[in-house]
Amino acid sequence: MKKIFMLLSIALCLTLLPGNLTPAAAAPAVQGKKIIFIPLDNRPITDKETREVAEKAGYNIVVPPETLLGTRDQHGDPDGLWQWLRENAPGAKAAVVSTDAMLYGSLVGSRNHELTQEQITERVNRFQKLHQDFPRLPVYGFGTILRTLLTATHSGAGMEPAIYQQNAVKIRDYSALRDKTEMGLASKKEQRAMQKLEKEIAPTVMEDWTHRHNLNYNANKALMDLTRQNNLSFLLLGGDDGALYSQTHYEIRHLQEYGQNIGKTKFQVTSGADELAMVMLCRAILDDKRDIPFVYTAYNIGKGRDTIPAYCNEKIGDDMDNTIIAAGGMQIPAPERAELILAINTNPDGKTGSANNPDNTIVPRKGTMPFVHMVKDFVSKGYPTAVADIAYGNGADNALMNELHKADLQFKLLAYGGWNTATNTTGFLLGTGMLAKWMDRQAQEELMLTRYLEDWGYQANVRQSLGSAVWSQPGYNQTTGNLDGARDFAATQGTILLTDFAQQNINLPAGLSLEKLHITHPWNRLFECAIYF
Repeated sequence: MKKIFMLLSIALCLTLLPGNLTPAAAAPAVQGKKIIFIPLDNRPITDKETREVAEKAGYNIVVPPETLLGTRDQHGDPDGLWQWLRENAPGAKAAVVSTDAMLYGSLVGSRNHELTQEQITERVNRFQKLHQDFPRLPVYGFGTILRTLLTATHSGAGMEPAIYQQNAVKIRDYSALRDKTEMGLASKKEQRAMQKLEKEIAPTVMEDWTHRHNLNYNANKALMDLTRQNNLSFLLLGGDDGALYSQTHYEIRHLQEYGQNIGKTKFQVTSGADELAMVMLCRAILDDKRDIPFVYTAYNIGKGRDTIPAYCNEKIGDDMDNTIIAAGGMQIPAPERAELILAINTNPDGKTGSANNPDNTIVPRKGTMPFVHMVKDFVSKGYPTAVADIAYGNGADNALMNELHKADLQFKLLAYGGWNTATNTTGFLLGTGMLAKWMDRQAQEELMLTRYLEDWGYQANVRQSLGSAVWSQPGYNQTTGNLDGARDFAATQGTILLTDFAQQNINLPAGLSLEKLHITHPWNRLFECAIYF
């Protein structure tokens, strides 16, 4: 009997090998299958651009009316979202749901709401009622662990209570030292510094900060309990804008310990926020297709997988290992049988630059050419290669992108990403890359063009020039960075600058055109843009 089971297991494994799968070019997209998707908020990257990837893979992605979603200034409508979710649940293959949206209204709402523990608990329990009423509907939840502000101007004012902005540095340093102390890594001097900071932070500030983090932490534990009880098919939590030592990392450690008996195939804690939806949409689709893609990760020379990028609380290699499992893939040790090769561009010294700094030039650095040669070798062998460009935060590596352009590799890749934080890039790219085999070539190229225009053209280059141009425009708020009266100017001038950049730096494949290219700024600031072509 044992032998029979062994043979059946081997046969099953063989059917999952890439060589036994339907070839990507011949794999028909499954049209019309409905997946409910409730985004974190209405930003292009978390809503429109995430949705487009799944749609190009052949799914009907149903999203709530935008009036229910959170914006920069409005939290969104959790009660309205719950009603909409229940109304649309019949006939859906899966629901991919932002728990932040369902509990607080949005990512921003999770940071500065005025909800009570009772209100949050009642909303958490609605997931159990949803499962009772729709037991055949797989629900994939993704949520965030509150971030720790890194500076007083981290992401601009208004997204946390004002008292946090004013005390950001002291809270950051205190939480880092408390994290290190509990881990047994703080020196006596650091422990004394922690105690000094605790006294310096006003009691009202400390009380409010502790209370908000406790609300979020308790909500995430309750969601984990529901996952343990199979009310959620998967729960992915991300440490938003964290650091190696911080309150965010402190909570991550404790949540990981609390969830040890859930299992990595149902629960994961990772870094990041904006990419979580893409990872869970990918997981929902792969579960529906009963497919487990093989993924191979390759890193640049130097620190490579041991790099701890800015805004992350762990090594990028550890994050990738866990995210591949969460997204529904399987990591393999060699590239030959991989359905996706993720080539990850880090700086050899392990440091993360800022894409809008003057040092982000087209001049090759120490790791530029070795990485380009590695990518070129993968592509020349016909391997499906995606490039995760995380040497810089908030935009692409100009030296790398210039060399990929010169080598005519831009549209020989399967996918590309280089937006915002490192894990925002790698998670979004992983989901895109694993779903790409169900897309035709033009769909893959359209997704790459969006990323080239946004991550390289706009974030790493145009945004800086546009910032200088709008500074003196009537109606621009120099204090808050709100475009306000300069919004139309920013859209028009940004479109001109991005068009010029694209014409000089992007070799469009047949079937793609930039004649209708234009951008907007839906969050009334320059950091995000929506791109249409």
